[in-house]
Amino acid sequence: MREETRRDIIDAAFDCFATNGYHDTSIADIATRLGIGHGTFYRYFQNKRDIIDHVVDDLFGRVLEALATDNAPAAAETLDDYRAQVGRIADGLTGILYSDPRIPRFLFTGTVGVDAELNKRMFSVLDSANALTAGYLEHGIERGYLRADLDVDHTAQAVMGMLLAGVIACARDAGDRGSADDSGPPEQQRELSIAIQRLMFDGIAR
Repeated sequence: MREETRRDIIDAAFDCFATNGYHDTSIADIATRLGIGHGTFYRYFQNKRDIIDHVVDDLFGRVLEALATDNAPAAAETLDDYRAQVGRIADGLTGILYSDPRIPRFLFTGTVGVDAELNKRMFSVLDSANALTAGYLEHGIERGYLRADLDVDHTAQAVMGMLLAGVIACARDAGDRGSADDSGPPEQQRELSIAIQRLMFDGIAR
C-alpha cells in the first residue's frame, strides 16, 4: 500500500509539473490532485524539489526499457540488423512519447529553470545518450558495416539532434492532444521518424 501511494504521488506530481511547470506547482496542488493531505505527501518526500528527481528517474526508466537486450549496441551484426534495430528503437521511443502526452511537455516545460543541479543532470543525460549512440556506431565500424572513417562522436551528436527534433515535435503536438490520447503517433510523426532513419542510412545525395 505504501509503494502504491508513493507511485500515485509521483504520478500526480508528474501531471502537475507537465501542466503548470515546476515553479507554478505547489505541494498543495499535488496533494489536491491526488486527494490527500500535506502530511501524507511529507511521509514519502521531503519537498517539491525531492519529488522532481523521482519523476525524472521514472521517466528515464521507461526510456531505458526501449533499449533492452534486442536493441543493445552489440546486438546488430549486419547493416540490415542495425537498420532494423534503429527502426525498433525509433518506434519504441515514439511510442513512449505518445503513450503519455505529459512526457514531452514535462521535458520542455516541467524541468525548465528548476535549478542548476537539475540542468546539470539533464545535460548529463544528454551526454550519456550521445555516448550510447556513439557505442552503436563504434560497434558498426568494428563489425564492418559502417564506414571506418566515420567521425563517431560528432555523428552521434548529429543523430541525437535529429532525435531531439522529433521530441520537440511531440511536445508541440502534445499541447493539442490534451492529457490522454490513445490514438498513437500521428502520420506526420511517423513520416518524420522515417525521414530521420533514411537520412541516417541513405543520406541526401542522388
